[in-house]
Amino acid sequence: MHPVPSRIPVSIIIPNYNYARFLKRAVDSALGQDHADVEVIVVDDRSSDGSAAIIKSYGDRIRACLRPKNGGHAAAFNTGFAASSGKIVLFLDADDYLYPDAISRIVDTWDSATAQVQSRLHIVDERQRIKDVFPPPELPFDDGDVMPKLLHKGRYQTTVTSGLAFDRTTLETIMPIPEADFRQGADGYLATLAPLYGHVQSIDECVGAYRIHGANHSVFGEKLAERARWRVTHDFHRLEALSDQVSSVGLTVEPSKTFLHDPVHLEERLASLCADRRRHPVVNDSRLVLGAAGAVASLQLTVSLRRRAILAAWFLSVGMLPRKMATAVLSWKLDASSRPAFLARFSKSIRQAMG
Repeated sequence: MHPVPSRIPVSIIIPNYNYARFLKRAVDSALGQDHADVEVIVVDDRSSDGSAAIIKSYGDRIRACLRPKNGGHAAAFNTGFAASSGKIVLFLDADDYLYPDAISRIVDTWDSATAQVQSRLHIVDERQRIKDVFPPPELPFDDGDVMPKLLHKGRYQTTVTSGLAFDRTTLETIMPIPEADFRQGADGYLATLAPLYGHVQSIDECVGAYRIHGANHSVFGEKLAERARWRVTHDFHRLEALSDQVSSVGLTVEPSKTFLHDPVHLEERLASLCADRRRHPVVNDSRLVLGAAGAVASLQLTVSLRRRAILAAWFLSVGMLPRKMATAVLSWKLDASSRPAFLARFSKSIRQAMG
């Protein structure tokens, strides 16, 4: 392995749809990088707000790609990548932003075996006030060769769009992203397939901000069932893409076993089943079976023993509690805004104890 030259060209692609109120902050952060060679590409996915005027105001400081019709997350990613030239590519959500040294830190972390660099992000609100860190510091990233874990569990500990940077050659192998299956969550497709072609490197410090607000896809408010169904279905699409991709490199993945080893997926399956059994996408699911599988999977995590034990107990309780009570417990965990004040304080204390 050899370090990558500091002058390596980097593309920052900003997919935007009706985020005019956030877009300028994202673009300014991309243009304000201290790395010497950065191109900024803004893809507007047929916004109906004031986004077009904001994009036009930057002139030739950015490359603008105005899509003729709305196509969703994957379509915007595909459009931006086709217009880019950087050897390292970062997709920055239009409601997020980077710190000035983000790209230079990514380049410093990169080597010739790298397919992806993942970084932590500050969680901020609409007024850019820091609320937390994502992923939480107590959850260690999986890095290096994560392919064995990916093929066994269908997931590894990574982050969201704005904390991911990819090797261009890797992206050329796995793109274009299927636009129908990944109208939302295109970053999940990339982070699932990229580790098949190189190592994953991690930066534990925050390189930017991940904005949580009522309009973005990460927040469903009280729509617990809708959120859970989407995430379960998204996982199925990821697994299908993974299965297709690994066959081309002579490997296999077993869908029936993969997700029974993954607490994150099992948590969403439980939420979907509890909140709206009629529309749940897996016909034969049982809360008791999912709860037991989640408890077993929790005990195999690479986190503190206390955290594993509490999560396992949570899965078992949700599997066995009456449905209404189980749904309440699920919503408290999956949607922090739904927690009673005393529980929010208790949750914070538990998290600090387990860190």
